[in-house]
Order: sequence, then C-alpha cells, then structure tokens
Amino acid sequence: MPAKPGERKDQILQVLAGMLEEPRAGKITTAALAAKLDVSEAALYRHFASKAQMFEGLIGFIEKTLFSLINQLTAEEKSGIRQVEGIMSLLLGFARKNPGMTRVLMGDALINENDRLQTRINQLHDRLEATLKQALRFAASEGEIASNRDVSAHANLLMCYVAGRWHQFAKSGFKRDPMEYWEAQRKELL
Repeated sequence: MPAKPGERKDQILQVLAGMLEEPRAGKITTAALAAKLDVSEAALYRHFASKAQMFEGLIGFIEKTLFSLINQLTAEEKSGIRQVEGIMSLLLGFARKNPGMTRVLMGDALINENDRLQTRINQLHDRLEATLKQALRFAASEGEIASNRDVSAHANLLMCYVAGRWHQFAKSGFKRDPMEYWEAQRKELL
C-alpha cells in the first residue's frame, strides 16, 4: 500500500531528528540519512530539494509545536507570572523530550549548513523572547511584578537562561537534564 502524502516526508524528518539525538553526532550527510532509511539519496530529494529544506522542516515543526503550546498556555492562564513560568517550563521540557531538536534550537546541528537556517533559528529565539516580554508586561500590568522593571532586559535574561540550559544538555551528551534546578532557580529568576 502506498504511503499517504507527507508520510515519507515526516519519516525522513523523524529519522533526521533521531540521528541528531546521538550525543557524538557530527555533520549529518544525506548519504547517512538515506542509509538509515534504507533508500537512495535520490529518494530523499524527491521529497526535499536540499538538506537545508530538511532542516527547515525540523525548524517548522519546532515553531509550530512551541507556539501552539505557548498560545494555549497564555490563553488559559490569567496570571502573567504563571505564564512566564509556564513558558520557561515548556521550553526546558521540550528540550528534555526532544534532544535532537535541542541541537537545532542551539544552532549546533546547523553549523556548515545554509546560513539562512541559523538566521531562522535566531528569529525563533527573538520571537520566544518577545513572548516572554509580553507575559512580563502582563505581569507588571497586573501588579505581579514591579511596574518599573525593565521587561526587555528581564525577558533577555530568561532567554539566555533557557539557551544556557539547552547548551548544557546538548554538550553533556544529553545527560544534564535541562529541568535540573529549575524549581530553585525559578524563584531567583522571577
């Protein structure tokens, strides 16, 4: 029975993400990816015009997943501080559940790939920081934090914390849990 449209594409992306979960994974080649899938490289190129498009597919998955969960959280949560805590937990928890995607989020997997991929990840980080800033502004408007707090600086600090935890997780071979110390550090950060 032939695969449904998009199934093979999803399978390729899942295997690519799985390959990124290998702690010592170097540069991933289309030949290695094709071998894992037991198909020819030409078969990969029937679904993606380039390896960069494959990474764009992973970035698209990350964006769609994170922002749908963040939007759901902010729609349901009526406290700005709890929104910030929820977003931070979500970002750290996403890394824990998706180690290969963490390497994409850090840009580690994108070294020696098309520059536009790193630009897109940088834009994703900027959007996440802007979302944290918005939640902090909401918290200030509700009197949960001081109204004179520099929410831009605070959102940047929070995003730097997340990026640092992602970095430790990936560089430890996915042994250092990104959620480690979160409960204690949350109080200091917020």
